[in-house]
Amino acid sequence: MHSAEDIKKLVGTYAAQFVQQDSVIGLGTGSTVYWLLQELGNRVKQGLRFTAVPTSTQTLTIGRELGIQFTELNEVDELSITIDGADEADSQLQLIKGGGGALLQEKMVAAATKKLIIIADHTKIVDQLGKFPLPVEVIPFGWKQVQKHIAKLGCEKIVLRNRNDKTFLTDNRHHILDCWFGKIENAASLNAALHNIPGVVETGLFINMASVVIAGYPDGQIVTFQ
Repeated sequence: MHSAEDIKKLVGTYAAQFVQQDSVIGLGTGSTVYWLLQELGNRVKQGLRFTAVPTSTQTLTIGRELGIQFTELNEVDELSITIDGADEADSQLQLIKGGGGALLQEKMVAAATKKLIIIADHTKIVDQLGKFPLPVEVIPFGWKQVQKHIAKLGCEKIVLRNRNDKTFLTDNRHHILDCWFGKIENAASLNAALHNIPGVVETGLFINMASVVIAGYPDGQIVTFQ
């Protein structure tokens, strides 16, 4: 049986096959995407040419060290594919993302993409979204007021994200509120309600964006959901 890290490596390596010669793609963020980057770096050394839009400074930094060529989202008209991870994915391919803090840029890149491919280990596949706390990106000004409004939507617990005993800041210098809603009955409605709150920049709900979810299992099996 494969370990959790082995599964991530298996799926990340598998997903590299979807990157075509001379394509322009989006590259996500996270522990599974890390292994995708490693494999793409190997393929670049073997002659694969492509240009990528990164969804975070983390992906940009790792990718550059591996010889991957990057550009900015403003410099492209459309991306053929984006490969990214997820914190949860349900049977309808609705997602919760943002555990790594890059949800805003991840969603912008996904919206510019013909086909969003999600890669994950089997634990991310759920019957219903909500066990994983929903990240909501907010501007620092008045974030406590935003927190109050989110609580009125039925949120059980809201925590301002910290890292290393400091308030976490996204690449765009925003805060993230991690919100425990329990079971999310209607992800689209919740997403709309959150966006109606002044101060909310983006949510980790990715509604009708994923084309396919590729999940790895402890026995080494890779299953595609679409």
